[in-house]
Amino acid sequence: MSVAIREPVGLTIQEMARRSGFSEPTLRYYEKIGLLGAVARDDSSGHRRYEPATVARVEALSCLRSAGVTVSGMRRYLDLLACGDSAADDLRDLFAAQAERLAADIEQMRLRLAYLRGKADMWDARARGDAPAENRAVEEVTRLLEHFTH
Repeated sequence: MSVAIREPVGLTIQEMARRSGFSEPTLRYYEKIGLLGAVARDDSSGHRRYEPATVARVEALSCLRSAGVTVSGMRRYLDLLACGDSAADDLRDLFAAQAERLAADIEQMRLRLAYLRGKADMWDARARGDAPAENRAVEEVTRLLEHFTH
């Protein structure tokens, strides 16, 4: 008589971490604070097993996190999502506000990138002994600095 061995169902925490980009401690924390709901456990080992619905939730949270959404924003998203279609306006507003914050962050990063390139150009011109190019680079860097002080 043979006994069928049942393989554990779902992703391990290591697999979920690799798939989502979240660290294992972050996944445990999100579970603890209620963002993930109850995570299934393997009967024999007690280890976490992320079933398809939880995997989908973690992946959605990973996308939100990568877009700069805070934990409180993720919680708000999940609360609104649970309300169904009646929360469509609030969900739209939540995403629109985050898109505006992200656009502002991107603009700041563009300015920082331009500043770094300007500094590189300045030092390159100095290394080549090209005073006019160095002066142009200094003027550009000075102009960019005004954006950081306002």
